[in-house]
Amino acid sequence: MKIYTKQQLALRNGQDKPEIWVAFQGVIYDVSSSRLWKKGMHYEHWAGQDLTEELPDAPHTEKVFEKFQAIGQLA
Repeated sequence: MKIYTKQQLALRNGQDKPEIWVAFQGVIYDVSSSRLWKKGMHYEHWAGQDLTEELPDAPHTEKVFEKFQAIGQLA
């Protein structure tokens, strides 16, 4: 898997490039296909970030990431 920096991840925020990516536990997922991530925002969470520390506050488990393609690793 390709390795991306936090800066490269930040560019995939739904604003700067067409891709919408988020990271969780060092893996980057493409969430572009999700209607819940349109425009790069999902409730109070922004795309282009590592969401690992925010997941405990979410109403779902980490299994939600199984729906999306893992496209890289976070450096």
